[in-house]
Amino acid sequence: MDKLIGLMNSSLVSGAVIAVLASWLTGRTRTRQDRQAEIGALRVQADAMTVAVVEVQAVVAANRLLWEGPAERGRMLLVALMTAAGGAARARIAGGTDALSIWAGFGRAAEVLSRERLVAKQNVAIVREPLTRAATAASPLMRCFDPAVVTATEQLLAALPEVENTARLETAMETFGRAVSAATTPRPSWRARLRPGRTR
Repeated sequence: MDKLIGLMNSSLVSGAVIAVLASWLTGRTRTRQDRQAEIGALRVQADAMTVAVVEVQAVVAANRLLWEGPAERGRMLLVALMTAAGGAARARIAGGTDALSIWAGFGRAAEVLSRERLVAKQNVAIVREPLTRAATAASPLMRCFDPAVVTATEQLLAALPEVENTARLETAMETFGRAVSAATTPRPSWRARLRPGRTR
């Protein structure tokens, strides 16, 4: 009888040990899967942020090329001069004095320049949409499990409105990339960390 009781006790103890080990392994596996899911989501979110920043840069570069380059300014000046000459000629033909003709020409040139300026400002407003997409892409990154990613995202958002300051934006992009890379690189296993000869 004592043998039977001892056997039952050892079976209960082994069952309890097995149950604790199974629970620990299940929890560890679930934690690892959750971590992998977080890392996968972070990679997707970081890619969306990078694409949004590049889109802002592209829109600003296109806007600068189309509306602020020397060729565009020269074209605008030529159009204004031709419009002024046309307005002055019309006023002169209609019987106006030289002074009236000049003022009429300036008035026509001012109309053309104001329309051009309005169109240029509307094109600058196009940057608002990519900036909104960048802010939307940054939103989940601001809740990241890694504080370095949160800080790097904040710095990148702060640098984005000053897209003309390319050095600051590039530095913020590099910092963001390093933070995401560090957060998504898997940690070495405990065996790899304990392996002799491993450089630290």
